[in-house]
Amino acid sequence: MRRVTRAVWRADGVSNGERAVPEETPVALTYNGTTHAVMMASPVDIEAFALGFSLSEGIISTPADILSLDVIAVEDGIEARMWIAEEKMAVLGARRRYLAGPTGCGLCGVESLAEAIKPAAQVTSRPVFAATTLLEAMALLGPAQALNHETRAVHAAGYFEPGRGLLAVAEDVGRHNALDKLVGKVARLDAEPAKGLLLLTSRVSIEMVQKAAVLGVPVIAAVSAPTSLAIRTADKAGITLAAVVRSDGFDLFTHPERIDLGASPRQAHVA
Repeated sequence: MRRVTRAVWRADGVSNGERAVPEETPVALTYNGTTHAVMMASPVDIEAFALGFSLSEGIISTPADILSLDVIAVEDGIEARMWIAEEKMAVLGARRRYLAGPTGCGLCGVESLAEAIKPAAQVTSRPVFAATTLLEAMALLGPAQALNHETRAVHAAGYFEPGRGLLAVAEDVGRHNALDKLVGKVARLDAEPAKGLLLLTSRVSIEMVQKAAVLGVPVIAAVSAPTSLAIRTADKAGITLAAVVRSDGFDLFTHPERIDLGASPRQAHVA
């Protein structure tokens, strides 16, 4: 973040002061010396971003597929320089997908409509979560958003496992970037995504569901609402989608069998 000067207008007058705002930096993701994507992102957790992006995009299958990863500050931004096996690079080159991603861009550079709406990976795990667990998990995410506390201008994604708590949080000016960073962080944890929850502070679009499916989480819990295409994609992928999660409840859109609705938060409090 950076602190900048500002003038503040209110009904009772004008004052001067400072405000914390998030940095936004071009981040080039390169493979074997070739730039594949340039995304505008918060310049933090870049290694996790590079790993998570590579997994989400299907460029690699496991973290071990990246032979080396260096984060280099350059004059115009940051480069995440990765080297992958030649067979992986050959597949990547054949896709001819070069991206220039503005903030919040999740499908920039996709060359066909079919590629944009390709089916998400199937999630088959069937854990059951108490409804109140979603509320408790989301309540933990807010205090963990250090950058957002300072700026009130970034998105967050979190990973929660019952019995273990909130294991990872990622923040970024772009919601897709935040989720990619989280995917990268979780990939390096002793975690079991098939038993966990994905927490989002943003709206849920198709790309977010596709990334969640790559992560392998059976449940998405989001503060904001989903798009209709996200709902259809989650349904087909076997993912439980809960949105508009607040302290007093949430909306459940797909695969409700994973959520034990039981007593409402208000009923549980009264009891």
